[in-house]
Amino acid sequence: MSGLYIHIPFCKQACHYCDFHFSTNLKYKASMVNAICKEIALTKDYLNGEKLESIYFGGGTPSLLSSSELVQIFEAIHKFHKVEDNAEITFESNPDDSTPLFIKDIMSCGINRLSIGIQSFNNEVLQFLHRVHDSEQSQRCVKEAQDAGLHNISIDLIYGIQSENHEIWRNDLELATKLSLQHISSYCLTIEPKTVFGKWLKDGTLKEVEEEFAAVQFEMLTAHMEKSDFAQYEISNFCKKGKMAVHNSNYWRSKNYLGIGPGAHSYNGLSRQSNVSNNIKYIRSIEHGEKTFEIEELSEQVRINEYIMTSLRTIWGCDLTYLSSFLSFNRKIFENNIATHIPSDLILKEGDQLKLTSKGKLLADEITSKLFL
Repeated sequence: MSGLYIHIPFCKQACHYCDFHFSTNLKYKASMVNAICKEIALTKDYLNGEKLESIYFGGGTPSLLSSSELVQIFEAIHKFHKVEDNAEITFESNPDDSTPLFIKDIMSCGINRLSIGIQSFNNEVLQFLHRVHDSEQSQRCVKEAQDAGLHNISIDLIYGIQSENHEIWRNDLELATKLSLQHISSYCLTIEPKTVFGKWLKDGTLKEVEEEFAAVQFEMLTAHMEKSDFAQYEISNFCKKGKMAVHNSNYWRSKNYLGIGPGAHSYNGLSRQSNVSNNIKYIRSIEHGEKTFEIEELSEQVRINEYIMTSLRTIWGCDLTYLSSFLSFNRKIFENNIATHIPSDLILKEGDQLKLTSKGKLLADEITSKLFL
């Protein structure tokens, strides 16, 4: 089973923290949709005929697509790929784009999971992040989707935002878990160099939040999610029983996936390829039947390290039996490295599975870097 990711590279405006590939110029949206459909045709053999168990529309802002454009893309998908009857089909949306008609249209195409970019329920924070929507729109968006019969809804929240105290974050968590959601993804604000926040940080207008402040908010997050019956199945992802995100879980478990659109990545177990992150170059390359991507052949060492990095973030942990299938992996040396460099209160071993403790999750990047080959 494999996954398909469709990158829609358009947004109404740029959020101050975002470094994903997108454009606010919608002039080429129709041409982009045509190119995406053509790339689906050109790459039809990449997954070797494996059925799709997940399809994910990300961006950018997929909710800027018209219903006819969405239908056009789905027609291409079903023409060139076999899709499981119960496949998870996720659509990212911003609250300001959502209407009852919009929800009806995407559901008629087969969308059965909605991922809403809320980020915060505090209007001042939303303005600081340069989001288009407000708190009322966020709550209304969730309610309208539920009223339409969509009951697999995820939202994104951001913590680690500069504040005098933790009250805003506490209120965000309380409100989020009152919405009868099935899934919540929550990420610490990261300031990337080529963003507005990155420029503000460089010129001293903005200061990064202290690690201790962010760590407290992460602990508040995990405690509140546990109290609200959400399972933490990945460091930043929480779900109700049976509602893990199939698509993202497959990323973390090293399953094959095909990425379509500018800036999208694909992975087949042995190599990774990434499309050009430029809308015009992408469209022109596709129109002329030219290569849009660069291929990175992955050495066994890279594949091992990537598996360690992603698997340790999850509830399933790092499978030592699986790692032992690699010729360059020496289990004895690896376990000695753990015993020597990783305190026992940060990592635990359950049979052949390595897992991070609650304390270890706060130091996940540091721990995994010590385990790399």
